[in-house]
Amino acid sequence: MKEHVVATMLSALGHEARLTVFRLLSAAGEQGLSAGALAGALGVPPSTLSFHLKDLRMAGLIEARRTGRSIIYRIDPDAVGVMLGFLQGRTTAMASGLYNVLFLCTGNTARSIMAEAILNHEGSGRFKAYSAGSQPRGTVHPEALRLLERQNYPIDDLHSKGWEEFAAPDAPVMDFVFTVCDDAAQEVCPTWPGQPMSAHWGVPDPAAFQGDEKATALVFADAFRMLFNRIGIFTCLPIASLDRLSLQTTLDNIGRRDTA
Repeated sequence: MKEHVVATMLSALGHEARLTVFRLLSAAGEQGLSAGALAGALGVPPSTLSFHLKDLRMAGLIEARRTGRSIIYRIDPDAVGVMLGFLQGRTTAMASGLYNVLFLCTGNTARSIMAEAILNHEGSGRFKAYSAGSQPRGTVHPEALRLLERQNYPIDDLHSKGWEEFAAPDAPVMDFVFTVCDDAAQEVCPTWPGQPMSAHWGVPDPAAFQGDEKATALVFADAFRMLFNRIGIFTCLPIASLDRLSLQTTLDNIGRRDTA
């Protein structure tokens, strides 16, 4: 997983214009820069700049946030930290043992299902992922299954279920609980044994989209990309070496990625 994530980042930086954008945003720091400022600095038309910004966002290197009527771009410090740490050999200090992770949403039909599949596949041996819904619909969205199959992810064990089964006394003890939809984040959650770390990683609901088959596939692919990038950063964290406050801050920052 680390190799794939970092290779994608380095590939995005392999273009001269994108490397220049990355350096400009690095110099701008937390304040970031608007698309207009970046286009002026590079001397390129907005359409060309948009292409490069999209590649950098897809790689997880930058994030965009709306401020008033403008969209401000800035470096994602967590993603860059993972990249630099991997290149310097600092991302292998994971704790021994297996971390249990629960992804929650309302229907448990798309986003939480995809997150479960991604983490179980990409974090195999270090993480065990589960998913559930506060109001499970009982079925997994067909497009979610088709997308996961195209990625060669196992789907046989994926099913829509309620979160109450993970609050039972004999349920696996969760180390992390992440909500991936706004509705679930506002609901009263069960008391989880052991007080796991939690954060909100909201993603627009692709199952709520109404459109033709091609448009639906694109919406699901975008949700998958957002989850894949966030989970990629999460699996590379040196969890054992971070204090609880630092880890919580990092988890919250991951959830704010790519939300514009």
